[in-house]
Amino acid sequence: TKSSHFRHIVEEALKNNIHLETSSAFDMPMVDALEKKGHLTKDTTIICNGFKTYQYKQYIIDMLHDGYKNIIPVLDNKEEFNLFDDEVDIDTPCNLGIRIAAEEQPDSQFYTSRLGVRMEDIIEFYNNKIVHNPNFRVKLLHFFINSGITDSPYYWNELEKYVTLYCKFKKINPDLDTLDIGGGMPFKDSLVFDFDYEYMVNEIVKRIKEICAIHDVMEPDIITEFGKYTVAEASGILYKVLGRKQQNDRERWLMLDGSFITNLPDVWALNQKYILLPINNWDAEYERVNLGGITCDGQDYYNQEAHMNSVFMPKTRKVQYLGFFHTGAYQEVLSGYGGIHHCLLPSPKHVLIRRNRDESFNFEVFGEEQNSKQVLKILGY
Repeated sequence: TKSSHFRHIVEEALKNNIHLETSSAFDMPMVDALEKKGHLTKDTTIICNGFKTYQYKQYIIDMLHDGYKNIIPVLDNKEEFNLFDDEVDIDTPCNLGIRIAAEEQPDSQFYTSRLGVRMEDIIEFYNNKIVHNPNFRVKLLHFFINSGITDSPYYWNELEKYVTLYCKFKKINPDLDTLDIGGGMPFKDSLVFDFDYEYMVNEIVKRIKEICAIHDVMEPDIITEFGKYTVAEASGILYKVLGRKQQNDRERWLMLDGSFITNLPDVWALNQKYILLPINNWDAEYERVNLGGITCDGQDYYNQEAHMNSVFMPKTRKVQYLGFFHTGAYQEVLSGYGGIHHCLLPSPKHVLIRRNRDESFNFEVFGEEQNSKQVLKILGY
């Protein structure tokens, strides 16, 4: 859910026979609200990742007691088990997962992820705490490779390492039958994007099966958390060019009516690229430009696309609009939709567009542009 918590996004995704992964306390009442409206059932698998605060843990336990049969708390550390052991009271054993503390990429500032339980501690922890406890069983092993899913030696080496651990664990724990390989499936960020999804999916499954065969272990059910891939194409953002500035002989700027820092924070923080297209004036001559956000921050710009080190837009003095597409993952949440933003820029107007079966469209205003009274109220004025 963390890729996009908006109801209209999650409800649409749930139409495709998917299950959900949560990451913090407030996800749980959201799941409960979706169940009450009939968008999922108490049989839907809910993978509860993340560090368990008291409130998060309490929501999970309350929902287990309320009849949610397939909630799987994934232990982020060994101490979390004690929280559930003290309070879970259901008729059948509670399914648990354990997250592996994955090794970081070679260029990382850290050797091992802060998330999860150390690889060398997992089997010992299971033997000491869980194997003789009739109220729990470890059904799932989870890892996340921080490079994302890439056809690289690093990814394949890490995958082999964690699947091998699964096989060793499976031999002493027959209840273990599921491997959650995390997320990281890339989304289309360019019109020339050519990631071979079919090859990568087949190769991942093939390698998991081969490793299991070597260890004489039944291959697991596979869970993925492809949130960004799933929801990225659900949203776009439109900008209007407010002005044009020629700052020297070579650098021309289009000043926009919004900000990359506040509207598309991954552009600023991660140098993320998106599909960028002019909305109008396609018949005009094109020129190389830099796109400038309206904040006072020197980093509020966009001047390279994913497939080339430049941006081209129509050369015109007419009213110009441009759009960034496939922006549906994380951007509203990271920017704090409806809250306070850099330079007090407002949250933009939010319009839902639904395509009907007859190819017509319905338009609905989800949220008007934030006004000054709303901003000042948040600030205490």
